[in-house]
Amino acid sequence: MGGAVGGNLVEAEVSPGGPRPLSGAIPRAVALGARSWLRPSCCGQLGGRDYLTCGFRHCNMGLTKQYLRYVASAVFGLIGSQKGNIVFVTLRGEKGRYVAVPACEHVFIWDLRKGEKILILQGLKQEVTCLCPSPDGLHLAVGYEDGSIRIFSLLSGEGNITFNGHKVAVTSLKYDQLGGRLASGSKDTDVIVWDVINESGLYRLKGHKDAVTQALFLREKNLLVTSGKDTMVKWWDLDNQHCFKTMVGHRTEVWGLVLVSEEKRLITGAADSELRAWDLTYLQEIDDLEEPDPKKIKVSPGIQDTPEAEDGSLEVDETPEDRILSCRKAGSIMREGRDRVVNLAMDKTGRILACHGPDSVLEIFCILSKEEVQKKMDKKLKKARKKAKLNSSKEEEDLEVSVAMSLQDEIQRVANIKTSAKIKSFDLIYSPHGELKVVFLLQNNLVELYSLNASLHTPQPVRISRITLGGHRSDVRTLSFSSDNIAVLSAAADSIKIWNRSTLQCIRTMTCEYALCSFFVPGDRQVVIGTKTGKLQLYDLASGNLLETIDAHDGALWSMSLSPDQRGFVTGGADKSVKFWDFELVKDKNSAQKRLSVKQTRTLQLDEDVLCVSYSPNQKLLAVSLLDCTVKIFYVDTLKFFLSLYGHKLPVICMDISHDGALIATGSADRNVKIWGLDFGDCHKSLFAHDDSVMYLRFVPKSHLFFTAGKDRKIKQWDADRFEHIQTLEGHHQEVWCLAISPSGDYIVSSSHDKSLRLWERTREPLILEEEREMQREAEYEESVAKEDQPTVPGETQGDSYFTGKKTIETVKAAERIMEAIELYREETAKMKEHRAICKAAGKEVLLPINPILMAYGNISPSAYVLEIFKGIKSSELEESLLVLPFSYIPDILTLFSEFIQRGSDVELLCRCLFFLLRIHFGQITSNQMLVPVIEKLKETTISKVRQVQDVIGFNMAGLNYLKRECEAKSEVMFFADATSQLEEKRRKRKNRKKMILTLT
Repeated sequence: MGGAVGGNLVEAEVSPGGPRPLSGAIPRAVALGARSWLRPSCCGQLGGRDYLTCGFRHCNMGLTKQYLRYVASAVFGLIGSQKGNIVFVTLRGEKGRYVAVPACEHVFIWDLRKGEKILILQGLKQEVTCLCPSPDGLHLAVGYEDGSIRIFSLLSGEGNITFNGHKVAVTSLKYDQLGGRLASGSKDTDVIVWDVINESGLYRLKGHKDAVTQALFLREKNLLVTSGKDTMVKWWDLDNQHCFKTMVGHRTEVWGLVLVSEEKRLITGAADSELRAWDLTYLQEIDDLEEPDPKKIKVSPGIQDTPEAEDGSLEVDETPEDRILSCRKAGSIMREGRDRVVNLAMDKTGRILACHGPDSVLEIFCILSKEEVQKKMDKKLKKARKKAKLNSSKEEEDLEVSVAMSLQDEIQRVANIKTSAKIKSFDLIYSPHGELKVVFLLQNNLVELYSLNASLHTPQPVRISRITLGGHRSDVRTLSFSSDNIAVLSAAADSIKIWNRSTLQCIRTMTCEYALCSFFVPGDRQVVIGTKTGKLQLYDLASGNLLETIDAHDGALWSMSLSPDQRGFVTGGADKSVKFWDFELVKDKNSAQKRLSVKQTRTLQLDEDVLCVSYSPNQKLLAVSLLDCTVKIFYVDTLKFFLSLYGHKLPVICMDISHDGALIATGSADRNVKIWGLDFGDCHKSLFAHDDSVMYLRFVPKSHLFFTAGKDRKIKQWDADRFEHIQTLEGHHQEVWCLAISPSGDYIVSSSHDKSLRLWERTREPLILEEEREMQREAEYEESVAKEDQPTVPGETQGDSYFTGKKTIETVKAAERIMEAIELYREETAKMKEHRAICKAAGKEVLLPINPILMAYGNISPSAYVLEIFKGIKSSELEESLLVLPFSYIPDILTLFSEFIQRGSDVELLCRCLFFLLRIHFGQITSNQMLVPVIEKLKETTISKVRQVQDVIGFNMAGLNYLKRECEAKSEVMFFADATSQLEEKRRKRKNRKKMILTLT
């Protein structure tokens, strides 16, 4: 398949009498290396003809065998994968209708009303682990398994911002109130705060000893609270990036936390049946401009109480003068579930609190307002007075009765929602009318939407919609193609689905038992399924009905093989027998017409369980794989023993025979694939194919190429003639169970434990093994570069990097581009000096040759070219690119920065680069006498230019304020009225707090 160099290649048509040259035949590059003079190639049918292989032995020129590349075409059969969380997103101005779910490396946007997939956010190669929508609803932050974060625009579906800072999977993402900052937590125990607008990292927070499970910004204060599997809840002051408080009141992992009651209370969920509530008391306004004199501060004595932990020990806290807040346990809410909290969340209004464990029940609580709490306490007090009056012997009108307010009076249980399967994640929206919508991503590849009216006394949840058609509830264990390459059959533990290959839509769903093997009956009107209980099930595709169920084997029916004459098939099962079946027409009991049925004709009894069976193309031989790690070959007509293929250390799980009957390939649980000759049973080659068990093996039709699928998540293509590995198809994130190759060989469908079905398509692109090996070596090198230790900055120990980014192949390439630009600048500067000397000596102007790179950028100067390179680096990769630069390039960069800033070019970008370089190379720069004048000049120009930029920004803001006032005067409408009122309210509260907390002596 592909092209060849040398030889007289001809394009031929296949006819019953053999190949014949076409009129006007031209040399054509096709697959070579045939044993015969002329035989069908592995290229399959291209352009309506069969390309044939040339094996002219009289041709002495060197021949290079080429193949055609298979590429990933689509992912289907997946509604939502299990590692991420489901979230509501706002599209077209509608809330509560669209949800975003992780789908392996992609993100699917589903329309809950129509049950359709309306948008696919194409991701990286790694699996999605976390989702978080922005507060404005226009963007979606996506965390991946490798620690990277991408921010997608929901309007265009493109991800333009990428953050690389974590080493392993992202476990938590959270925006602040305005959406300008994003906090990410990971399994590497670090918390990173990112600047979304500037597309860069702000700082890395280290302190947790295990994976971070949740992170929350406070609305009113510049604080961050995080929880982890190390049983700790940490409070971070983002002004100086340090942890000022650690809560140690939990004995198990903290899996979730939420802030309620205007951020005056924190609720945490751990690995037990309690939801712990903590009262927060803020002792200091961290955004005050002036620090008061500590000698003149008098703290109220009630605030100095030390909280008591659960085990009775006192929780150590900071001194009162240094504390920002104190935290005291207010009580616990008992959950009905006894297992750990998996997810704990609250709606945006702060009214509804919900949590669930590893089961199928969601518990919903309501946070009562102050008026509701007061009303409830009045009723409670009235009831207590009435009870005390009845029990009192004295007839007094006024009895002193007091009732204590408990946590249950403030947080009220609303209802439980029971889903159809175990809950993986959920999200909820609460409308002002009292309607609560809860969407669930279940562990069986299902999305459900429930609604309930939380304002009622006993609300009853109602399931509104359910997305089920797009996938199976369990892993797909068998796949088959129809004879016309159009329909694809997939069968799992409870259902069979027929898919249209071109549209990837499910056109038929039928219930079945646990399916292990399947095939389309010739004619593509019926399908046969072999089940785990040993039954054969025959289905009619037109009606979707089960025609017949036959008890074929006593144990599992592991394998079936359709006979080459298409009149019957053979089955092998765990009852140590191989049974032969023929198709027949029988009279239907329900109608006068005849229908298809099967009848058993012969039985071959063996000594071991049968794992796999396969017919030879001429139907003379039958290969049977047994549990004793051997493959036995029998004659079909007499069932006499012919050959025994032994050599595998573990049982052979899969095997296939080539189209010409010359080769048989076997795949085993010992991770090896062996290629045998069917003439003498000799082993041609043993290949170490996968890093885990080989689960499936199939030859490409009309070729000696075959595909294998393994538990190592990979699909590999092999050449059985040259014993070479051709290509690896990577995409699945869990074990690959099975695959199917279309009769034309143009398409492959594979299924995996990640619930996804993937379609692979053969292209016209030639695949050359040498180039493929080179690309593989480059990929391994890039991966090794990314795994290297971060460069150590003076003042930091090796491995403790407090920078937000990490070194990737993109940052290394960006640093290389900077170094190449500096080298070009040096060369061109030297050429210009030499040119000026030549012109001075000659006394006339001599033509200077222009560098082609500078000409490609519009004939710019070398210094301008360096600036263009800096502007072309992504903002999120800039600091890491500068970090790996050798110091020998820094003097030239500082000199150029001085020139650029003096001209006023990109002052913000250059100042950011300048301050970072000064930070990491401070010692070497200050000790270099040659750089002292450059630094002095930079000091003067930077201050003046930054002030100019500030003046421009201030002028623009004044102009915008003027335009706002003009518009308000014309329309008599206040712009940003809500924001202005909130700001005034915040200032008023701040002034009142100062009066209450501080007492001047």
